[in-house]
Amino acid sequence: MKAVIQRVKSSSVMVDNEITGAIEHGLLVLLGIHEDDTDKQLEWICNKISKLRIFEDEDGKMNNSVQDVGGEILIVSQFTLYANSDKGTRPSFIEAARPEKAEPMYEDMIKWFKTNTDLNIQTGEFGAMMSVKLENDGPATIILEK
Repeated sequence: MKAVIQRVKSSSVMVDNEITGAIEHGLLVLLGIHEDDTDKQLEWICNKISKLRIFEDEDGKMNNSVQDVGGEILIVSQFTLYANSDKGTRPSFIEAARPEKAEPMYEDMIKWFKTNTDLNIQTGEFGAMMSVKLENDGPATIILEK
């Protein structure tokens, strides 16, 4: 499982010219699910994201989590995180989980955050062509892989 986490001042995702999710101060999470990923890995990455201290405290040090600052999270599925371009110039996505596995895991991540945090959780639309806008804060971008 891979997650690209970006600290944002704002972010939104559109499908067919309609906003499906939008946040202000918080995290944009681009989530890639591998064909071999398990529920244990999903729980690990959710816990890590919720506690990741990448927001500044009163001294300007990264000591606060998204929960500490009352931020929001926008979760967007991103199978292209498993692109393999070792051979040739056309990436292969063979390691990315098929939709029948990836979509339930994506939905489980959304459910985990809604159940285990008090944060506003917004989402993209699984499998859709999406337009993602963001205003980076920092920028601060973290890549998690488990």
